[in-house]
Amino acid sequence: MSDIGGIVAGIKEKMKAEPDRVAKLAGLTATYQFNLSGEGGGGFYVSIADGVATIEEGTIDSPKCTVSVSLDNFTKITEGKLNPTAAFMSGQLKVSGDMSLAMKLQSIIG
Repeated sequence: MSDIGGIVAGIKEKMKAEPDRVAKLAGLTATYQFNLSGEGGGGFYVSIADGVATIEEGTIDSPKCTVSVSLDNFTKITEGKLNPTAAFMSGQLKVSGDMSLAMKLQSIIG
């Protein structure tokens, strides 16, 4: 199982390797906080402005959208083994803040 540093590095690599993913962020301004529970978990945030995403370990003040999920389920979501909508509906993934921003997450981390 990955630790939070590995998750952040993996998302950064995915963004570099898939320029179309970054293009989908054009015009979006948002801050997301991810709180991953369980062994190896922790927090990281994604800040998006002017088509540029900054992804760092830790927390950000006043995120527009906060996602709380176990590290295990987050890993399954990013690997395509768990549908994020199904995880939300079953209570395995919780979202607070701007729900419309939550719907755009697949473009960023999926």
